[in-house]
Amino acid sequence: MRASYDTLFNKAKSVLEKDPFSGHLFVFINRLRTSMKCLYYDGTGLVIVSKRLERGTFSKINPFYKKEIVLTQAEFSLYFEGADLEKRFIDSPSEIKKSYQKNTCRNGSALQNLIV
Repeated sequence: MRASYDTLFNKAKSVLEKDPFSGHLFVFINRLRTSMKCLYYDGTGLVIVSKRLERGTFSKINPFYKKEIVLTQAEFSLYFEGADLEKRFIDSPSEIKKSYQKNTCRNGSALQNLIV
């Protein structure tokens, strides 16, 4: 979380392949999910907003969800305050759900798992 304007700008441009001047808010979260930095362009310059939670962590986002995650302003406000938005994101891709649909018990009988 030592990254500043130039580093976050370059990550948004090269890693995320997005235009940092688009007006979108780019969110960067540390590995422990206790700190976040947001980068956006307000029309006159780059702005960084930073927050470290004193207790708890930011919601975990499903690593199997490969699409771009877009939050509404209200969802981002909740997320920024540390609210749990885990159910907002897709639980698992269909390929993973299929592999967990059927398991076998020790006695060989089929067991159906409920995937919520």
